[in-house]
Amino acid sequence: MKRIITLDIFDEKGASLGKKRFYTTLDKHKSLNQWWVNFKDSVNEMLGLISNYPSDFQNQQKVCLLSKPLARYCLNITQSNLIPFSVYFSVRHCIKATWINDRDQFLYPNNKWAQDSVFQSDCLAFMLFHGQHRITSKVGINHFIPFSEKEIGAQEAFESHFMQDFLQGKIKHDCATNKDSKQSLFGDDDIAFIPTKPLTFSQEAQEVLNAGKELFRHYHTQAKEDKDYNPNASLYDIKAHFQGFNDKGKMNPPQKADDEVYKQKLGELNYALKALAKKIEVKVYEYGFLLP
Repeated sequence: MKRIITLDIFDEKGASLGKKRFYTTLDKHKSLNQWWVNFKDSVNEMLGLISNYPSDFQNQQKVCLLSKPLARYCLNITQSNLIPFSVYFSVRHCIKATWINDRDQFLYPNNKWAQDSVFQSDCLAFMLFHGQHRITSKVGINHFIPFSEKEIGAQEAFESHFMQDFLQGKIKHDCATNKDSKQSLFGDDDIAFIPTKPLTFSQEAQEVLNAGKELFRHYHTQAKEDKDYNPNASLYDIKAHFQGFNDKGKMNPPQKADDEVYKQKLGELNYALKALAKKIEVKVYEYGFLLP
């Protein structure tokens, strides 16, 4: 029997912040990280890595995309698990961590998420442009550019067109068996989440893609004559170009950028991301990733 304890919440001045629920049988639920490992793939080509830490809000900022394993716990992102890992990333980042939800646990979802293709596409769009996306072409090939060279005015051909092809349903998949995969719950093999037709996005996700395109286009317009111009620049690389780094090697905040147009376009992207986060948040509760 599920038991719920509901308490009133107040801030330091005594103003009401609503109510908070606690579930006494939460330990009987499987965690999100037990779901996450279902999609482990050591067969297909690695596109990047996703870090993993205990599935609660206090570890939220440790979950990121990487080009090389900088974290203790990482799994390879491949064409077969890109969608589930996008869902994992977005579920963990679409709701801001606060002192109220700090210890809330992310859970093993019900199966409804696997039939919601728009939710999956929205999570991919969210992950592609989130601040914890730290893929960089400085380390290896950047497979995460969702646009064509023409769309963003790149001066040279990209080293990889994977993401464009994935979004258009043009990935040619083989039938290699992934012995590490446990995806039989959702499909018979590791091609269950490789689209065979163009992805469909919500209006909110399309706004993110459009804002991201404008940001990429501004970089290629502004930096094409620079000696360090990088046609394969990732989102992280573009931010580094405009914001620079401090003497401790940490990227400066956007306010440090000299380019006002860049700051405007980044602001527009972040605004669109917040709207998309709200849309994804509804599904997080509907599909059981969090208890309400």
